[in-house]
Amino acid sequence: MNVNFNPDKQHTLASEVSISGTGLHTGILVDMTMKPANPGFGIQFQRIDLPNQPLVKADCDLVTDTSRGTTLQVGDAKVSTVEHVLAALVGMGVDNVLIGLNGPEIPIVDGSSVPFIELIEEAGVLEQEAAKSWYSIDENIFHYDEVKRVEMVALPSIDYLVTTLIDFNSPVLGTQHAGLKKMSDFKTEIAPCRTFCFLHELEMLLEHNLVKGGDINNAIVVVDKPVTDEEMERLAKAFGRAKVEVKSEGYLNNLELRFANEPARHKLLDVVGDLALIGYPIKAHIIANRPGHSSNVEFAKRIKQYIKKNKHTRDIPIYDPNREPVYTQQQIEKTLPHRFPFILVDKIIELSDTHIVGIKNVTFNEYFFQGHFPGNPVMPGVLQIEALAQTGGLLCINTMPDGQYDTYFLKIENCKFKQKVVPGDTLILKMELIEPIRRGICVMRGSVYVGNKLCTEADLTAQLVKRN
Repeated sequence: MNVNFNPDKQHTLASEVSISGTGLHTGILVDMTMKPANPGFGIQFQRIDLPNQPLVKADCDLVTDTSRGTTLQVGDAKVSTVEHVLAALVGMGVDNVLIGLNGPEIPIVDGSSVPFIELIEEAGVLEQEAAKSWYSIDENIFHYDEVKRVEMVALPSIDYLVTTLIDFNSPVLGTQHAGLKKMSDFKTEIAPCRTFCFLHELEMLLEHNLVKGGDINNAIVVVDKPVTDEEMERLAKAFGRAKVEVKSEGYLNNLELRFANEPARHKLLDVVGDLALIGYPIKAHIIANRPGHSSNVEFAKRIKQYIKKNKHTRDIPIYDPNREPVYTQQQIEKTLPHRFPFILVDKIIELSDTHIVGIKNVTFNEYFFQGHFPGNPVMPGVLQIEALAQTGGLLCINTMPDGQYDTYFLKIENCKFKQKVVPGDTLILKMELIEPIRRGICVMRGSVYVGNKLCTEADLTAQLVKRN
């Protein structure tokens, strides 16, 4: 990432780029093209070789297989080994991209994310106008798998960072750990780390003809048992080599390690790639002990459920009574024509060209409590909508050129009352423009909160009319 990269904006590719290579497990030569996409598109794959060229979203709910990499599927459209390209996109801060494929598997290339990083750099990363909505994890989220002895946790953090620990009871690997403290280090510290497997796994895969695209240069092979000369000959033949042998450190001599803990770093790479399937950018500290694709995907589902359950709280404005208001009551009266007893906004605490947040303190001596309802005072819902409308009027008038304006209701839609409002409550009134103001017509989404509880919501349409 360059020094001017803004992590709070969405990004796509600046141009279209392509790469070709074989799939590790299918052995099929695949052409892969990455194309720019609009804000909010996310990461989607497209099987251009199938009828109707179906799209497959990068979503943990679409994972159908995690036995040898992560596979997504919609109907007959399958995309396998997605984790390395997803990790590269996350590592480079790319949010929106369409990945076209004329086959069922992402090219394995050298078994790391570097080829995809280089591809993204060739295309260029383009900042988009849309803001990027980060989801902060506010409580610990755990995932355990007793059978596989996997432990994963997401801890609250102001950034996205990942720590992995691996322990396969292997004298060769030992216990290893790897950490990624900031995503800008992904390219140099994590992306180059290649996939690894144990010799006994490799032999099983070869026996069942499951590594048709295997090349001895795209995986670290850990030799976890004595190997006969006959087995060595068979491996040499499988990988098209005159000879292979075991290094003293316990690795096959196909390649030099790029880092002493390359296996642990590759597991971290897989975690980043698989957690991209949450579908939301997160801020959390992920600690993964003995992670694998199936556990990563289950953990992604758990985090996604947490976000969906708590999504409404992300945009709730925070009211700090100690902060200076943007507009005081006296300033509000200079803009709005309303006066006591019908002015229902006490102050404005946030204001931009697209949103506004107002405050209304509800007290027992409000005039309407005399009749609604004596002995059980409840603020009328229609007055909550009026308070939203007045707040929205301030937003719209603020965007207009000089002159005095009034706002008039045209339409109220999708209005829902979810919690009652009673004396002592402080209403947080939020209004957001749904679309740009055209010819004086303002379309806004309104929300009324008490604390972090949503009480009322509605879509309001109003018209700005200049005063004579």
